[in-house]
Amino acid sequence: MKQVAPLRYDVIFKKAFSHPSLFTALVKDFIGIQLKIDEVENDKAFVPSVGSVATKFDLFAEDKKNRIIVEVQHAHYDDTYERFVYYQCSAMVQTIISSNNYRFPVTVITIVFFTGKKTPSPDSGIIVHDFEPKDFVTGKLLDKIYQRKHKLIFVFTNDSAHTNTPSNCREWMQAINDSLDEKVDEEKYTNPSIQALFCVIEKDKITPEERASMKDEYNQEEAKKKAEEKGRNEEKEKTVRNLKAIGVLTEEQIASVTGLSLERVKALENTENDQND
Repeated sequence: MKQVAPLRYDVIFKKAFSHPSLFTALVKDFIGIQLKIDEVENDKAFVPSVGSVATKFDLFAEDKKNRIIVEVQHAHYDDTYERFVYYQCSAMVQTIISSNNYRFPVTVITIVFFTGKKTPSPDSGIIVHDFEPKDFVTGKLLDKIYQRKHKLIFVFTNDSAHTNTPSNCREWMQAINDSLDEKVDEEKYTNPSIQALFCVIEKDKITPEERASMKDEYNQEEAKKKAEEKGRNEEKEKTVRNLKAIGVLTEEQIASVTGLSLERVKALENTENDQND
């Protein structure tokens, strides 16, 4: 077993896939395109920004020969799909040359990797928003309207067991998910690019600066979780007080409805009594 840094952290995800060879290997296995690139940009931002919200991509590469831009985003548990649709549309609009020419000069493809969320599809860990027009009645694709095949792809790495998922995609998803517990079994993987990935994120190769960034990100996530948990508990406690005021349910029933412990439900009553006294 190899000890690795988990790819759930932005700094580690960028460390791995900012290597052009790993970036192009990942892209080829997911979308079937062999990019010709010399570099991968980190935290790519458009200046001036498109629209009123600044857009920043974790990893950005442009193959000028094939006129393709590929962005790779590492998403967190609380990230919304709408955020990445906005990013995708911003990148598409940014490529338009002028108000006299609304044709897209390049194809824009965004791949978003979720390391925490479950896929909303029962059939696959990969869903695609492909911007392709369909007939309203028949649902038939009308593939000659747009020259560019823009795509927004969501990959849920913890849902790699679906047998219908292509094996080359599934192996990347398994590798990313396996890294989350900080150890991987290299013998499970046949893709040489995944073997190279594990070497890049090997624990002994993580710099002090990268470790500090991981710690900061972890602390931010924990603080956010605590704040969200506090908000949920406050809402439950409000519900308890309202139910008690109605006086229909027993304390046991209120505990069952709200998910709070019976002890906490009783404590809230005592708090209210103390305040009334």
